[in-house]
Amino acid sequence: QPTRGTILLDGLSKVPMMKTFDTEGSFCTFINIKDFGVSSWEFSKELLINAGVMTIAGTAFGKMGEGYLRICFANSDENILEGVRRIKEYVEKRKV
Repeated sequence: QPTRGTILLDGLSKVPMMKTFDTEGSFCTFINIKDFGVSSWEFSKELLINAGVMTIAGTAFGKMGEGYLRICFANSDENILEGVRRIKEYVEKRKV
């Protein structure tokens, strides 16, 4: 039985241009979004408006957070999978 963190990371690793990395001992992870060419704040807004998925801009944690999003996986497996599906769908049709 995969953990919720594994479900999230496995799903997001299949999203074009997103780079995932595992974080231990947390209900959240950071995703590298530097290849999208927009600020973490802007991309976080895009995902909320266009995919209905809430993330937090890495800059909420300081200047070094630019280029990252924080995503929480303290949710049901079904909701995590749906969130990943929405992100992937949006990214695949997003104009770079």
